[in-house]
Amino acid sequence: MKKYISEFVGTCVLTLLACGVAVLVGCDTAAGIVATSLAFGLVIVAMAYSIGNVSGCHINPAVSLGMYISGKMELTLCIKYMISQFLGALAGSALLGLMLGSFETLGANAFGGILPNGMEVTLWMALLTEVILTFVFVTAILGVTDKKENGNISGLIIGLTLVLVHLFGISVTGTSVNPARSLAPALLQGGEAIKQVWVFIVAPLFGGCLAGLFYKYVLKTSK
Repeated sequence: MKKYISEFVGTCVLTLLACGVAVLVGCDTAAGIVATSLAFGLVIVAMAYSIGNVSGCHINPAVSLGMYISGKMELTLCIKYMISQFLGALAGSALLGLMLGSFETLGANAFGGILPNGMEVTLWMALLTEVILTFVFVTAILGVTDKKENGNISGLIIGLTLVLVHLFGISVTGTSVNPARSLAPALLQGGEAIKQVWVFIVAPLFGGCLAGLFYKYVLKTSK
């Protein structure tokens, strides 16, 4: 039970604080993109060093799925983690809405905007971006947690990797790489966010699967 509570709390904090920064500072300027990217990364670092010793600090269904595919996690535990994460994200989004006094903008992901090069972000661009960024993020997690000697720095490396993928992806999709972080605010915001949220569930989960397979058949060393 402690593992599930930890995943609930961790995902709640991620959604509340990181999405909260995205809403408060905005992501339409370079400063806003950097601030939001740092917020997501710093929350991961904080949670990794606080709940990591209990649950491993997945706080992301794509990470848990990657762990299962790679052979590091049993299916039953993976499913329970995912449920805890979705509930935690929903609680975080609800708290954010209450704190801001509105549920109209909670940091839900979206595509269809215009990139700096003038190109409109299409459905396929959004899908490809989320698959690749999630693959990179989950691969980093699987790799850095593979060696016990990385224990002291793994949280920092994972957090910095999340900063990196956000720096790239915010202008494209707002950066999801986390189905729980995307579904919760979309459910409460409604409207267009609900119509597009399937992209930010399917693509990250697929990216997590690819990372799990990549680790299992390429990166994993025989013990």
